[in-house]
Amino acid sequence: MTYDLVLTGGEVFGTGPADLAVRDGRIAAIGPDLAGDAHTVTDVTGLLITPGLVDLHTHVGPGYWGLDPDPIAWYSGVTTWVDAGSAGAYTLDGLRRVAATADVRVPVLLNISAVGLAGRTGESRDLANCDVALAIDTVQAHRELIRGLKIRIDHDTVGENGVEPLRRGLAVGAACDVPVMVHIGTTPPALDEVLDLLRPGDIVTHCASGIAAPLGPAVHAARDRGVLLDIGHGSGAFAFDVLERQLADGLGPDTISTDLHARSVYGPVFDLPTTMTKLLAAGLPLTEVITRATAAPARALGLNAGTLDPGAPADLAVFRVEEGAFEVVDAHRAVRHAPLRLINQATYVAGRRLTPRLPAPAPPWIPLTDAQREALGRRERDIRALLTAPLVGADGLAEQFPRPDPRSS
Repeated sequence: MTYDLVLTGGEVFGTGPADLAVRDGRIAAIGPDLAGDAHTVTDVTGLLITPGLVDLHTHVGPGYWGLDPDPIAWYSGVTTWVDAGSAGAYTLDGLRRVAATADVRVPVLLNISAVGLAGRTGESRDLANCDVALAIDTVQAHRELIRGLKIRIDHDTVGENGVEPLRRGLAVGAACDVPVMVHIGTTPPALDEVLDLLRPGDIVTHCASGIAAPLGPAVHAARDRGVLLDIGHGSGAFAFDVLERQLADGLGPDTISTDLHARSVYGPVFDLPTTMTKLLAAGLPLTEVITRATAAPARALGLNAGTLDPGAPADLAVFRVEEGAFEVVDAHRAVRHAPLRLINQATYVAGRRLTPRLPAPAPPWIPLTDAQREALGRRERDIRALLTAPLVGADGLAEQFPRPDPRSS
């Protein structure tokens, strides 16, 4: 068989040393000596090939929190970006356009509030926005795009409405047979009241939040009945001390996600591999960390992603595994050190390598520290210097149009 692409010489996650072959955008084979009959052979000796990462909680739709995924995907290995509630029924068309034009895959969790996240918060303070019938119709009309519901339950978002937006989201989930992701944060409503409503397969994001501090019997009871715990790091929803207490209590996260958005991308999140490094710092082994950022989130939403099985889409990430003592920081500036980290070397979607893209400037409403502004300016200067310098000198060029030899005339 002729392959379109073979990655050769690497370590295939879950298999060991092997070649990985791609044909027609899908994984065709994994095994030894596949490079002999391929259009393109890429040597990845010494590198780790994993499924493309699946980030269960991002914001890429239009609005306050949204960012463009493609300038981050190519250097992070994230090929599936689940948009978690940026759009509601009124604003889904804008997110649909993002999903249709992005290089990466963008499944959607529909916000129970029809206005979505056009603003910073408050989308469920008016219960008229949380229209169950409209949300059901929207899910049914966009099944290929919408994989579940998203409800933010904190006091700023719901005001005096308590858990009623969650009850409505759960009604939509039950009617459409899809899971519900619930954001937890400031109270009221009480965390236990939120957790007690959730069904098997529903997802609690921000599960290691230092603000919500999800510890205690209600968390155990939710996990025991099949509720999933998702990291959802974000700007303020990940604390090492909470995670470490959860791990000691047998409440490790089921999935590792970033809640990457227009604020958290400049820190403390940065990207999914950095978030994964923080889980390594907390003591999780590399195999578990990769699984919780690939197969586990894909399974949570029934996505055809996060796997290297032959026949699956050839969404791939190639990493260098670097050992050392790497400083990482949580949302409250607590520091830990990880024994290793993953450095992305290449990202493929349907067998096509993603090419470098420059990110857009930070939107004017994003709060940045002086240090962040200085770092962004330094990065821009470094990129400018790199691109304005001639690529090679005379010894690196070929004479593309040779001058005629005057002696031949």
